[in-house]
Amino acid sequence: MDLGIRGKRALVCASSKGLGKGCALKLAEAGVDLVLNARGAEALEATAAELRAHGVSVTAVAADITSPEGRAQVLEAAGEIDILVTNAGGPPPGLWSDWSRDDFIKALDGNMLTPIALMQAALPGMMARGWGRIVNITSQSVKAPIPALGLSNSARAGLTGFVAGTARQVAGSGVTINNLLPGIHATDRAVSLDGGVAKAQGISVEEAKANRCKTIPAGRYGTAEEFGAACAFLCSQHAGFIVGQNLLLDGGGVNTTL
Repeated sequence: MDLGIRGKRALVCASSKGLGKGCALKLAEAGVDLVLNARGAEALEATAAELRAHGVSVTAVAADITSPEGRAQVLEAAGEIDILVTNAGGPPPGLWSDWSRDDFIKALDGNMLTPIALMQAALPGMMARGWGRIVNITSQSVKAPIPALGLSNSARAGLTGFVAGTARQVAGSGVTINNLLPGIHATDRAVSLDGGVAKAQGISVEEAKANRCKTIPAGRYGTAEEFGAACAFLCSQHAGFIVGQNLLLDGGGVNTTL
């Protein structure tokens, strides 16, 4: 399917690897010029070189998108963008009794306030041009909270609330905002999580992964490529009537009717 976005310009955050890279890859395959951002310059440059093979322009900006200085640097390099994909690593796990106000502020900065700031920067131009696509990578915890991830649950729920209202205010200008809610995918994050479970339970990483797969109706982890394909579709010309939605990509792991 031709997504109808060849020649558009996209900013994809946290895109040197994992789900962000999967999104950037599928946008590149659709002919979208890219501005990539991540903290690590080496991995980011490697990804940029890989994506340029698809014949698109790729600008790599190594910066901390959650800091005002880093965000300003990325936005200056990005210029006018048609597509924005927000993404950031989640805060650490723990118990409700562990976290201070500073912990919550840091989580909000990374997973709520930074995406909001990026949307506020991108929306005026998109609305003036009459077209835009914004996709926020959040988490399945928005639909079904994960007890050990209270910081993430809180911040991402706040972002979801902001999007729910804002998406309906800007849709009339040809701009859509939607959220992708990943479950477990075969990324470095999954390796880290499985390693932690293996250590805690005294089993191998392979056993930890197999046990987790048993809890997923699809019986496997997702891939960054199929996640990226869903993102690219939401960014396409065909998705203009999808507004303010939260799309689970979890292999059926969240057991819910709606």
